Amino acid sequence: MDAKKIMKIFEDTAFVRMGGTDSELRCAKYLVDCCGDLGLKAQIEEFSVNMATIQKAVFQADGIEIPCKGYFNAGSSTVEAPFYYLRSNDAYALSQCKDKIVMIDGYLGYWIYQDILENGAVGFVTYDGNANYEDRDIDQRELRSYVSNGRKIPGVNINAKDAIGLINRGVSTAKIVLKQDEYEGKSRNVILDMPGQIDEYIVLTAHYDSTSLSQGAYDNMSGSVGLLGIAEHFAKNSHRYGLRFIWCGSEERGLLGSKAYCADHEEDLKKVALNINLDMIGCIMGKFISCCTTEEALVHYINYFSCERGFSVATKQDVYSSDSTPFADKGVPAVSFARIAPPNTATIHNSYDTIALMSGSQMCADIDFLIAFTDRMANAVKCPVEKKIPDNRKDKLDIYLTRKRAPKQ
Repeated sequence: MDAKKIMKIFEDTAFVRMGGTDSELRCAKYLVDCCGDLGLKAQIEEFSVNMATIQKAVFQADGIEIPCKGYFNAGSSTVEAPFYYLRSNDAYALSQCKDKIVMIDGYLGYWIYQDILENGAVGFVTYDGNANYEDRDIDQRELRSYVSNGRKIPGVNINAKDAIGLINRGVSTAKIVLKQDEYEGKSRNVILDMPGQIDEYIVLTAHYDSTSLSQGAYDNMSGSVGLLGIAEHFAKNSHRYGLRFIWCGSEERGLLGSKAYCADHEEDLKKVALNINLDMIGCIMGKFISCCTTEEALVHYINYFSCERGFSVATKQDVYSSDSTPFADKGVPAVSFARIAPPNTATIHNSYDTIALMSGSQMCADIDFLIAFTDRMANAVKCPVEKKIPDNRKDKLDIYLTRKRAPKQ
């Protein structure tokens, strides 16, 4: 796969691809066609996802309407209450949430949502964007089902500039009106099987969906193109282990595609020797990294292998926030690869993630390294990675998947 072909794929997929939408399905079909162009037959596998259509979302602060987007799947209700900015998550700060509409910094994660619920919040506000950028974009967010566990209070997302304005003005009261239709929809994984000489196989994953504002060239059509490049190579070259390629849907909504795959194919996972996950490669700037949710020996192996190849890789043992994690949680050793750019040169989850961030030549170089690594694993007499998740990574998985709370710093 050459640079020209790679950049053509970025051009063809330069549209928003939120999980569960028609545009995600459009991209899934495009990936199937790309496999067909390689003489390979991929298929689409559907899974259920929670969807919503917002009918009305209003946020008022001291009677002034602030531009907002309502949270998907946060129910339909109207609340009016004192406004409170939660600056910290210590016990005293949380105790002030009672009967208030609470604004928080950052994403609405599981534990912060539980904390404000337990302390009596009646609504919530989040914000995104950047106070230093000219745009006033607002991301479409959702109250994820594993976060709410059926306990819903209404919420909206606003732009960072407006959030700053609320605090500068000393806003005291707020009102949220949220009306929406919630329903069960479909998202899709795209799956390509390339049988090997033995019954065991290696799973390669990358998500192809994007967030609501993003064309998702960097995050993560780049990884999806990487899978196509690897598939193209092995369509023409032997591999002892079977290879299964999974382009995952709805990763941006909480790793839903990889979670669904692991739940629906749990018996198949017994034959998986390794998961290789690609999430953001080939951008113009930044360093190449790998994150191993495996025994520490793979960290050293990749360090040696990258030196042998003359290709710099910063490697660590950890849990990565991507589709590798559900596989690791099921006992499959997993490694994620990415090229991480400094945030002032490439950003994600916003309207700035476009083809302008990408380099065809860097994509080729990254894919060449990934082909070489995959070849070592796929043509090994025995895949050298121990099929066991170390206890120190199990603990991190419990924290990441909200089964355990991280110690407060």
